[in-house]
This record gives sequence, structure tokens and C-alpha cells, in this order.
Amino acid sequence: MQTEKELAVVVGATGAFGQAMVKRLLEHNLNVVAVARSAAAVDALAADYPGVTGCVADIADDSAIETIANTLENCGARVRTVVHGPGVGVAGGILTAPTQTMVEAVNIKVGGLLRLARAADTMLADHARIIAIGGHYGLEPTAYAAAAGVANAALINVVRQLSLAYGPRNITAHVIAPGPADTERLHRVAATRAQQRGLSLDDVLDEMRAESSIGAFTTPEQVAWAVTTLLAPEATATTGSTLMLDSGRRKGLP
Repeated sequence: MQTEKELAVVVGATGAFGQAMVKRLLEHNLNVVAVARSAAAVDALAADYPGVTGCVADIADDSAIETIANTLENCGARVRTVVHGPGVGVAGGILTAPTQTMVEAVNIKVGGLLRLARAADTMLADHARIIAIGGHYGLEPTAYAAAAGVANAALINVVRQLSLAYGPRNITAHVIAPGPADTERLHRVAATRAQQRGLSLDDVLDEMRAESSIGAFTTPEQVAWAVTTLLAPEATATTGSTLMLDSGRRKGLP
């Protein structure tokens, strides 16, 4: 795809958040390189949305660096933003979660972000954005979402480091931390919590809604809105910070 439009690179593009982000980035006059492990899912996304170039890569492996870099070179355009939004496995609570699953979650979230940044590094435009999709549990630990809590907490630290390293190049780094969203992944988390407590899935989902001050889950469309909001010139002031999209769940300060 040869184009004069700048690019957005989205890892996890075929998931619920990813598809919403791809659609909104296209609406903001960017072409999108959609990165995911499933060739069939990537091809389907590219077929649905003109302006999308598929890239099949496993962000948990260092081979993704070369694969993504080659795709960007073939596109022949500068990169306005990279968005790292893969999901991690539902490992269960901290007392029972397999340690290997915890390690894999950090590899996907933190290692994956670093692989993405390194793949795009030479193609990043002036004032480019590095955006990582974290999560509420990284700042509000629980006993039942161990992998998400640990991996997203580490992600917040790494993004702050990237903001310091890329700052001299006028490139900023950001975390978006959604609260629970009504997606397939949330239902897996809720099912694990329900099993631990001997409750029904519906009971747990109702409890999770009630944790929000407005009684709501965050939506993929709200996450996509936050991604494009960070493209504004004024968003440079937020580099290194975490944008909470938790629908009023966070109790701690700041």
C-alpha cells in the first residue's frame, strides 16, 4: 500500500478494542497497519476497511520486530502513532494463578510494547504517539485478576521510561487504562471470579457494574475515542501519564 497518508499501527487490531480503534483512526485520515496473530482475522479486517494493511505477527516473540518493520517499509509512509492493545490470558487469582501465565502476560504487555516501538522507531513522525492500552487493575489491584494487575502495572512504568527516552525526539508515550468493558474477555474474568466465590456469572457482572460510580462498563468506542484524542497537539502535555477510563471505579489517589 503506497500512500501519502500517515500510518497508525495497531497491535491487537482484531479484538473488540482493536476493531473500534481501527475504525476511528481511519476516520481521522490515517491508514492503519493492523497487527494480529491470526491471518484469517487480519484478512477479514482488511477486507472490511479500505486503508487497512494486514500484518501477521506474534507480538510475544522478537520475530515481530522484523515483520512489522518490513510491513511499514513497504507502506512507505511515516507513522503518526503506534497503539499496543493485545489482551492477556485470564490467569485467575494471585493465590492460584500459574506463574508461567503471569510471566507470559508481562511479556505480551511490556515486551510486546518494546518490540512494537523498536519495529516502528525509524519510521516515527515528528510528534508521534506511542500509546499502550493498559487497564484499571494495574492501578487498583485485586485478588482475582493477577495477570492483568501485574502486567499493567509494569506497563505503566515502562511507558514512563519511554516518555523520557523519546522526549528529545518530540515523541510522546501514553497509557490508556480502561475499566472493565463488556467484551468476551471480561466475561472470562468474571467467570473466574464467579467460580472462586460460588456465584453465578450474572451476579458477578452486576457486582462489577456496581463498582462504577455511574453503574457502567467502559466501551471499546470510548477507548478508541481516547486514542484519537491523544493525537491532538495539546496531548503532548500528558506524556508519560495514564489516562483513566474506568467509569468512576478508581478509589485511590492520584
